[in-house]
Amino acid sequence: MTHPSSTDSSLPDSQASTDLVVDVGPIAHGGHFVARHEGRVIFVRHAVPGEKVRIRLTDSGEASRFWRADVVEVLEASPDRTRHFWSLADSVAAWRKGGPPVGGAELGHVTLQRQRQLKSEVLAEQLKRLAGVELHVEVEAARGGDPVPDDGDRLDEAGLGWRTRASFAVTPEGRLGMHAHRSDVVIPVHEMPLALPAINELRLWDVDLRGISRVEVAAPANGSRPLILLAPEPGTDAKRLNRILAQLPHDSSVASFDPVRGEVLQLRGRTWVQESAAGHEYRVTGEGFWQIHKDAPEALVGAVTGFLNGGGYLGPGSTVADLYAGAGLFTAPLAEAVGVTGSVLSVEGSPGTSRDARKNLHGEPHVEIVQSKVERVLRQRPRTFDSLVIDPPRAGAGKAVVSQLIDSGPRAIAYVSCDPASFARDLGYFRNGGWRLESLRAFDLYPHTHHLETVALLVPAA
Repeated sequence: MTHPSSTDSSLPDSQASTDLVVDVGPIAHGGHFVARHEGRVIFVRHAVPGEKVRIRLTDSGEASRFWRADVVEVLEASPDRTRHFWSLADSVAAWRKGGPPVGGAELGHVTLQRQRQLKSEVLAEQLKRLAGVELHVEVEAARGGDPVPDDGDRLDEAGLGWRTRASFAVTPEGRLGMHAHRSDVVIPVHEMPLALPAINELRLWDVDLRGISRVEVAAPANGSRPLILLAPEPGTDAKRLNRILAQLPHDSSVASFDPVRGEVLQLRGRTWVQESAAGHEYRVTGEGFWQIHKDAPEALVGAVTGFLNGGGYLGPGSTVADLYAGAGLFTAPLAEAVGVTGSVLSVEGSPGTSRDARKNLHGEPHVEIVQSKVERVLRQRPRTFDSLVIDPPRAGAGKAVVSQLIDSGPRAIAYVSCDPASFARDLGYFRNGGWRLESLRAFDLYPHTHHLETVALLVPAA
């Protein structure tokens, strides 16, 4: 039973909002929990299954198929609820002060153990619904083993201090901020607990950022020089950029960038960062893609090579491909595994990131770097492979590419995914094409958010 009431709140549109009391059901893909009001589905954020909560509608309309809401009061709490580590992202605390919470830590009120169980439930539901596969997989922490007593591991145990990348907005007053979920509202921030200490130590919230619309920061886990990317607003001149530059730490690289064109202009230091993973060094330029969690590269490389080596699909002399290869995270260990008697095709669509891969693999004559769309390479340059590694963007590979991958005749495919829905959909396409899921691992590479990463081994069914 739900009980509506009206209240004035500081919603972005400054209009009166509606509060309801609801019983919280299961988690849904996207970090929402399912509740119902008079037969209508409401996707509630910041809840825990089994709770009774008061919610504030943030997106509603009589013609809408479903509504969205935030929790503003917990009436009957779950034993899995814990104190949120960040007051700005705590929905109850934020709405008590009159506005929505910042996005990016929507599960911070849930114990880490329960977060991983919830992510496992989402993965299982997507596999069953979209791929017809009934399977429950434990979601693993990014780093296994017994913790050692240092500050870094205390952060690990709390699920904090893992982000090597952070994206910020700027308030109209020129202060560092972050967006509320699905909103243009920018909330000033004075810390980012999910980020590496190196990002917080930059103290960008003390900088007058007037004339800047967006700030991106990359701080490599190996402790090398961080990079600050500034996206100027139209009309911001060199004098204003120089004033901002003078306020930034001198041991950081700084560049301006155009998010639309992808152009990066050096202001100080380098326009790239130096990353390390699995015994290899990588140059990653500007906004070039790199795994966000500090332990993700090692975990994912270990899972991919473990699957392929364990199945006999990767070894000296093998012919393999790394598709959606980025800066070459998987290309380098694949090249090492196949040796000079084998070959690796590395395909990446982004010109800048592909140039990074070319620099990172310049000493490997048995590696071919191609900057192009994956589907175009598979169509124009057909060949056969012993195994493939694919790490597509969040939207997944898609039906047409899956068909091309099957036609290339590999003995196995290692599929890395950051979205359980697109992965499950693609798995369904593989199954329809006569392939099966041999093994699957899931990793909690985004603690306190709804995101997870999976690595699957796919093989022909016959």
